[in-house]
Amino acid sequence: MSGKISWFEVMGQDQAALQAFYGKLFGWTFAVQQTPMGPYGIAPSDQTGVPGGVGQAPAGPGWATFYVSVDDLDQAVAQATAMGGRVLMPPTALPEVRIAVVADPEGHPVGLSQPRGG
Repeated sequence: MSGKISWFEVMGQDQAALQAFYGKLFGWTFAVQQTPMGPYGIAPSDQTGVPGGVGQAPAGPGWATFYVSVDDLDQAVAQATAMGGRVLMPPTALPEVRIAVVADPEGHPVGLSQPRGG
C-alpha cells in the first residue's frame, strides 16, 4: 500500500477549540487518546474518509498535513532530504506505526508513515 494517503492531522495551540471547529463544521467526533506526544483526538475514517486526528502542537505555529504510507521510512526521509526537502520531525515510533514529517522544497509539511514491523 505504499504511496497512498494513510492519515491526516491538524495540530494547533488549542486542541479543544480545533476539535470543536472540525466537529461542528463536518460532524466529526473525536476519541481522545493519550499518546507519547500528549492527548490526541482521533476521528474515525467512516466520518472523515481517511482516518486522522486533531491534537496539541508544541509551542509555535500549528499545521495541517497528510501522511503517505511508505515501505521504508528511513529511506523515504533520506530521499526527501536528498531531493531538497528537510526533516521537520525525525522518525518517531508510535504503538502501531513509525512516522516522520518532512518539508517539500517549498516548505510544505508532508507526513510519512510505515506500519511497525514493516
